[in-house]
Amino acid sequence: MTARSTQTDRDTLLAHAGRQTRVVPTVNMPVHRASTILFDTIAELDAAKARRFQKGTLFYGRFGTPDVFALEEAISEFEGGAGTVAVPSGLAACVLPLVAFLKPGDHVLVADTVYEPTRTSLNAFVRRNGVEVEYYDPRADVAPLIRGNTRVIYLESPGSQTFEVQDIPAIAAAARARGVITVCDNTWATALFCRPLALGCDVVVQAATKYIVGHSDAMLGLVTVADMALHAPLREAANWMGYSVAPDEVYLAARGLRTLAVRLAQHGATGLELARWLEGRPGVARVIHPGLPSHPDHAIWARDFTGASGLFAILLDTTDRAVAARFCESLTLFGIGFSWGGFESLVLPGDPSHARTATRWDEKRQLVRIHAGLENADDLKADLAQALAGCLAAA
Repeated sequence: MTARSTQTDRDTLLAHAGRQTRVVPTVNMPVHRASTILFDTIAELDAAKARRFQKGTLFYGRFGTPDVFALEEAISEFEGGAGTVAVPSGLAACVLPLVAFLKPGDHVLVADTVYEPTRTSLNAFVRRNGVEVEYYDPRADVAPLIRGNTRVIYLESPGSQTFEVQDIPAIAAAARARGVITVCDNTWATALFCRPLALGCDVVVQAATKYIVGHSDAMLGLVTVADMALHAPLREAANWMGYSVAPDEVYLAARGLRTLAVRLAQHGATGLELARWLEGRPGVARVIHPGLPSHPDHAIWARDFTGASGLFAILLDTTDRAVAARFCESLTLFGIGFSWGGFESLVLPGDPSHARTATRWDEKRQLVRIHAGLENADDLKADLAQALAGCLAAA
């Protein structure tokens, strides 16, 4: 055998050796890092191509792999839905139904308290494609706002930053009577504490980046439908937009799902404990948490939700943003950063006034959003106490 033929044999060996196809029964679904899916025959390839938008079809890596399908199936069961599409981020999940279901000339109603990046996508991208975007007061009766060309109503409950709770069953019923699709962002509660599909919504979206992943180390979004008739348009739109989820992110989400119940119970309990403790504290003008009787939508929350997550807001007794900044910076156990849902506690100052059109946010006192992590509640209270005393007493 010549040196060249030996090298050729090695090249071939490197391309084919050790490619195992046998499935090993493990507790957790293995990670599938795949672009190409191999078929035994052209007929099988053609059949897979014809079914590529159907749930669970292996065709090409972008359309999903067994671990992606397993997570999607788990989320469908969790939400009480018919099918789920996994996408690369929470924002991707929010935008996907808008792209899938809206066309030029359509009208979409959007809660005025929606997640700000979703609002930006609507204003900068969806509107550009000839869709009329109208924001509505989340506490208003939405039925009179529905037009002949209204195609989608987009809810988020509780609302971002200011935590208004919407009457999901009433909105869903009004929409269904007019043939309008309802989409609800349920990231705050997850299906553990609220099930929008059971309350009448057609589609539920969430940032799995938050509580499902739970460790602030992966980006993932999920879109779940009540009826499979809505699944194919979402799957097709995801493909046309080039959405594909990374296998390692899927693995982290699947792992996080196993501990979601115990983690979210702790987040919720600590969040409510902090919220109750903060009410009436010197330096705190108001606590905004739907789980508190003082919240204007508490009755609706108590009716439709079975628990609370760890995210809420406070109004500091100051109009000076510099004081609010010092308060946040004085905390030692709360990080300063975007997102939430991880094991760590976070704070973030906010100003909802620039992201409202149907409603007004005229409050001049400084808003700070708080995410209660998994630290000891007494330690978090002590940290908040020292920051309030050190910054607000001197304000």
